[in-house]
Amino acid sequence: MRKFNIRKVLDGLTAGSSSASQQQQPQQHPSGNREPEIQETLQSEHFQLCKTVRHGFPYQPSALAFDPVQKILAVGTQTGALRLFGRPGVECYCQHDSGAAVIQLQFLINEGALVSALADDTLHLWNLRQKRPAILHSLKFCRERVTFCHLPFQSKWLYVGTERGNIHIVNVESFTLSGYVIMWNKAIELSSKSHPGPVVHISDNPMDEGKLLIGFESGTVVLWDLKSKKADYRYTYDEAIHSVAWHHEGKQFICSHSDGTLTIWNVRSPAKPVQTITPHGKQLKDGKKPEPCKPILKVEFKTTRSGEPFIILSGGLSYDTVGRRPCLTVMHGKSTAVLEMDYSIVDFLTLCETPYPNDFQEPYAVVVLLEKDLVLIDLAQNGYPIFENPYPLSIHESPVTCCEYFADCPVDLIPALYSVGARQKRQGYSKKEWPINGGNWGLGAQSYPEIIITGHADGSVKFWDASAITLQVLYKLKTAKVFEKSRSKDDKPNTDIVDEDPYAIQIISWCPESRMLCIAGVSAHVIIYRFSKQEVITEVIPMLEVRLLYEINDVESPEGDQAPPLPTPVGGANPQPIPPQSHPSTSSSSSDGLRDNVPCLKVKNSPLKQSPGYQTELVIQLVWVGGEPPQQITSLAVNSSYGLVVFGNCNGIAMVDYLQKAVLLNLGTIELYGSNDPYRREPRSPRKSRQPSGAGLCDISEGTVVPEDRCKSPTSAKMSRKLSLPTDLKPDLDVKDNSFSRSRSSSVTSIDKETREAISALHFCETFTRKADSSPSPCLWVGTTLGTVLVIALNLPPGGEQRLLQPVIVSPSGTILRLKGAILRMAFLDTTGCLLPPAYESWREHNVPEEKDEKEKLKKRRPVSVSPSSSQEISENQYAVICSEKQAKVISLPTQNCAYKQNITETSFVLRGDIVALNNSICLACFCANGHIMTFSLPSLRPLLDVYYLPLTNMRIARTFCFTNNGQALYLVSPTEIQRLTYSQETCENLQEMLGELFTPVETPEAPNRGFFKGLFGGGAQSLDREELFGESSSGKASRSLAQHIPGPGGIEGVKGAASGVVGELARARLALDERGQKLGDLEERTAAMLSSADSFSKHAHEMMLKYKDKKWYQF
Repeated sequence: MRKFNIRKVLDGLTAGSSSASQQQQPQQHPSGNREPEIQETLQSEHFQLCKTVRHGFPYQPSALAFDPVQKILAVGTQTGALRLFGRPGVECYCQHDSGAAVIQLQFLINEGALVSALADDTLHLWNLRQKRPAILHSLKFCRERVTFCHLPFQSKWLYVGTERGNIHIVNVESFTLSGYVIMWNKAIELSSKSHPGPVVHISDNPMDEGKLLIGFESGTVVLWDLKSKKADYRYTYDEAIHSVAWHHEGKQFICSHSDGTLTIWNVRSPAKPVQTITPHGKQLKDGKKPEPCKPILKVEFKTTRSGEPFIILSGGLSYDTVGRRPCLTVMHGKSTAVLEMDYSIVDFLTLCETPYPNDFQEPYAVVVLLEKDLVLIDLAQNGYPIFENPYPLSIHESPVTCCEYFADCPVDLIPALYSVGARQKRQGYSKKEWPINGGNWGLGAQSYPEIIITGHADGSVKFWDASAITLQVLYKLKTAKVFEKSRSKDDKPNTDIVDEDPYAIQIISWCPESRMLCIAGVSAHVIIYRFSKQEVITEVIPMLEVRLLYEINDVESPEGDQAPPLPTPVGGANPQPIPPQSHPSTSSSSSDGLRDNVPCLKVKNSPLKQSPGYQTELVIQLVWVGGEPPQQITSLAVNSSYGLVVFGNCNGIAMVDYLQKAVLLNLGTIELYGSNDPYRREPRSPRKSRQPSGAGLCDISEGTVVPEDRCKSPTSAKMSRKLSLPTDLKPDLDVKDNSFSRSRSSSVTSIDKETREAISALHFCETFTRKADSSPSPCLWVGTTLGTVLVIALNLPPGGEQRLLQPVIVSPSGTILRLKGAILRMAFLDTTGCLLPPAYESWREHNVPEEKDEKEKLKKRRPVSVSPSSSQEISENQYAVICSEKQAKVISLPTQNCAYKQNITETSFVLRGDIVALNNSICLACFCANGHIMTFSLPSLRPLLDVYYLPLTNMRIARTFCFTNNGQALYLVSPTEIQRLTYSQETCENLQEMLGELFTPVETPEAPNRGFFKGLFGGGAQSLDREELFGESSSGKASRSLAQHIPGPGGIEGVKGAASGVVGELARARLALDERGQKLGDLEERTAAMLSSADSFSKHAHEMMLKYKDKKWYQF
């Protein structure tokens, strides 16, 4: 019996308290069979859960800002997220708690601060001088809706325009409102009968800070004199305004309108515009107005010292350009360039050499924020080439359908993948360095290599370098290359297993040491790849077709040459070798006209040029059987040491020798049991069940709700698209409480109804296959959705040439183990509790002609096996760790006694379980459908961590969540972003050091020189004492009911980081507020009362003095 000390028991109790149902049962054994004591080093204090970094393109972007001195870019999204980008490798993610859309962002240039305006009418001030930015102040407008903000350079007064047409002024140091308000009815002409609409633009004249240009949606523009509090000029145009921009000399401005026109106005000539341009309008004869075009959503007007100004605009295309892609138009002198974009434009900004609005702007680039991409255009080069984007923003280039994460890989892997990936780079980018280069990198404490692999809907597989919390694409593999593309819609009768995306990747199995890669696709196809640094031309793509059939009432085996049922050894005499040269599609229809023996996709029959990188070794396809399409593959495993690949679905299991290109095993799931089948199954013909057309893997859309009858049985007719998990593993989404519930129970009582049993887990290993075994041998462990584990013994021929000549003999061992719930993961430990990874063969280059002595070496060479040798003593036992949806068991081998058992969850089910290395030890990490992340020690399965992390709101999280070594995990948090997290306490502690710095101290450039004559005659920039105008002394206090001030959680860390500048003041004020707490508010009111009484006292005293000034003492 397991010895426990009280400390460990307490650990277990505290960690498991949130799941009352978790009880741990060390099994009782006869005294002769007692488990040896294994010292476990992992304790609860080694675990802590926190998010680390978020990679990828900001999902549903809505706002953009740039700090031209710090060289930092900010993007806001419709879900209230904020992403900040500096130099490649410096990125940051923050989130507004409300989740409201970000409508505008404004940097306090070179101050390390940012103002965000949200759709819920709140303004927030972010401190960027700390590694994890925090909100210092918030201001909530109660009576008006915020539509536009403007913060002049080096000013602390923020102009806020509202839907009612008013402008309020906020002090960004204290985040309080000034009493100075520009009311809409004062701004427009008194004779005007209608409301001018919301404020869509505010900016001050570059040469005179005292003049404010206000644009109203209806088409009215007002130049407001801040000192005299009246309008100097009003400009009216009969088309709605979308944006306004100044010429840097402050004498002209340009407006963009809803009819696709641009109007240029002289400040002093309000009667009519100097010029009206319709950039995309067809010029008609007879001097008529050009036809109206689509609205110009934004215009920028940028000047250069040495040439014509740039006018840059988005939108404005003519209405007859149907199907034309969104465009950015760059007008420079007489040339007009129309740059087509892949997605619609959200916003754009022109990057200029100077932050001063009253100097020549010298634009050098345009950053364009698209719906699903970020593009940077070089304005200085002919043809306006784009910059090569160094950020990992292309995760969603094709929708992600699955991903795997590998930490602590062999060190030569990343350089190898990078070298083959470097050849895939596109040409024609700008020659210049990426201009967004602010911030500094963190100190990478983690030195081990990490790789993320993503599988996509278009059949591509991407390898990413994820070391030290960065992300960079290494290499992209296109798996669809081996198939014929259907030229027309009528030409694809076979792909109707899926509605679209027939090449989508469902499962990835990768061996980092041997670099063997195996993928399972949605059209029931499996492709095996070998890594090579040499280019090859494959004359004929090797392929196999497998007929996996599910039919109980058929006594004869479904294939003539298939091996007999159990328990005879399978595949010994006739392992169905199919010559790779032929492309067997024996018949396309059976006698009764049903489609039969044809795969879903057609492999190319022309020579295939394979570039360095991953090259196709073998294509395996499941075929149609009697009018039924093949079922999708639910599990997959490859082993480089044995040269075998195995895969299963809800019909059965198939094993292929990829060295000899032969099918070794092809059995229905029921045949695996032989006479040991514990379930009563209704015999039925496969004709009754129609394949769920489900495979739209890429439709892991937001808020996907799975239909109620989704997985009661895979026999339901045509299922809705939006497949996420393999058909039989399908959880249902219970919308009521935002959690998942199973529509089928895994308990034995409902098993009679459940006739389909899918293969859900596969694991190659070298262990004891039967109770009587005295030494370990190669075998395959198979887990099913009904909680059964079956063991298949493998008899491998000797290495070298013999391996290619003699057959591999495969025989079910008769060993059967049972757990509650579908089997998810299996692993093996040695007698000391260390992980035994599957055997592997180290990578070597295959496409190099070997020397004779090399061949001799190869003949003698045996595959590397890291499992114990056969000569080991009988007492040297092993442990099998098996994790299912409901529980985990540790089985002692060869005795097959259950050493430890842990019920992980009663009410929910485990979505992902991984056996991972941490702190020189190992543990089992699980992610449950109820949002809990748990870890358990091995082998004793003590609970070490149980944290409620996130509710499972959609299937995307379920299919992409994965744990890996060293406390790392990830999942796809949105269709375009990967969220990484850690469950290691050590990584949480070091995270602060690893994160990059956004703010770096930089000198603000010198202000432009006014020049002698301008200084003499006055013509340079006019400054304004805004403090005098907007301060409380002159403008009074704003109405308290207008906006509510909310102190932010910026905290002490913010103060440490913010040493100087506006933010320093803000942070210090924030800290003072924290320390004084509520008293400050009371004090303010009391002070105000004292001030007013003192005020009235001095007034009375003054009146008294005036009254008696000239009277003599005796006249009183």
